[in-house]
Amino acid sequence: MSAYFDEKEIRSPEARQEALNAGLTEMVQRGYERSSRVRQIFDKAGLTPQDVTTVDDLQKLPVISREQVVSWEAEDPPYGGWCDRDMKIDRIFISPGPVYEPHLTEKSLWSRGYCAAGFRAGDIVLNTFSYHMVAAGLTFHEGLRAVGATVVPSGTSSTDNQVQLIRDLAVTGYTGTPSFLMAIIAKAEEQGYLFREDFHLTRASFVAEPLQPSLRDRFEHEYGIDTYQMYGATEVGDIAYECREKKGWHTVEDLIVEIVDPVTGLQVPTGALGEVVVTRLNDIFFLFRFGTGDLSRFVEDPCPCGRTAVRMDGIAGRVGDAVKVRGMFIAPSQLMKVRERYPGLNFQVVITREAYRDRLTVFVEAPEAGEVWLDEFSRCFRGICTVAIDELRAASPGTLNEEGPLMVDKRSWE
Repeated sequence: MSAYFDEKEIRSPEARQEALNAGLTEMVQRGYERSSRVRQIFDKAGLTPQDVTTVDDLQKLPVISREQVVSWEAEDPPYGGWCDRDMKIDRIFISPGPVYEPHLTEKSLWSRGYCAAGFRAGDIVLNTFSYHMVAAGLTFHEGLRAVGATVVPSGTSSTDNQVQLIRDLAVTGYTGTPSFLMAIIAKAEEQGYLFREDFHLTRASFVAEPLQPSLRDRFEHEYGIDTYQMYGATEVGDIAYECREKKGWHTVEDLIVEIVDPVTGLQVPTGALGEVVVTRLNDIFFLFRFGTGDLSRFVEDPCPCGRTAVRMDGIAGRVGDAVKVRGMFIAPSQLMKVRERYPGLNFQVVITREAYRDRLTVFVEAPEAGEVWLDEFSRCFRGICTVAIDELRAASPGTLNEEGPLMVDKRSWE
């Protein structure tokens, strides 16, 4: 790994696609030969390994939910038939369900995300994830070691203990959830410390919990902590991460990420919202098309950082939270992003159906909104939600409030 980039991160999209297709072909063939579950899925679909040799071909296979993984592992323990029973692995992890996962031993696991966040040799990083049977503690530990950082395996110990470690060991970085870092800061302030002046912690990488914009602003401006986000799932490892530009999450190399329609399982156009579906290329755990249940969309424009991998636009919510309008999903979190652009503005989206077409009406409490403002709001809405507003209407003052629903679906399917 170079000072900032892994060479795979800056290869051409054509070279990346060729490598992913080659890796997928190899994994499909190996999985069909060595995994009873893969063979069962292929045979049921009437497919052979020769039918799935490209990323687009994955659409011929079903999306596998976590609930299905749990069910199959209960039926055929410990791995539900996804693995070759004679495989050699170094560790086994567990997540609620239970779901047993063999450790995927690629050295690059999570390291690209930590590298992109600026962690380097000389950093002393507090790892506040559990080192027990769950995967988080040890896999994040290895990712940090891969970029040369020194790791303090503090795990889930008390905030008092975390404050002491940060002070005594001159800790410079943090990995964990944003809420726990805020709890540590609160404890330090309770003890009389000025966190920004009295400690050396200036970098944090968060995972397993959303980083709210308001909290990021506090970390960066009030406490001087440069913050980054990573995204993953226990079943497939790291999926995406932020770079220094913080304009979307780069998808991980050696990983196939699809954004699909949660109903059909088919890939949606770039920019459209859909479920994040992941296939990790490996020769241990042959889990194809794992459905995370999270909603996101791909960002099309290139990133100024120089990485060429496709980016995800964060997580917009869970599959069950989204509403499909004219073939595109709108999630409540997208509407919250619109609200963040217009602080104090109350609005509500109402979806109706007229003449077999979905109609999107947005009611806005904006008494002095002129035509220019309305056009700007409409462009912002479409940019974030990917669906155009049919009608933007003024609401009487006081009829909308922040506690009310942002979206109301009045369509009838009878």
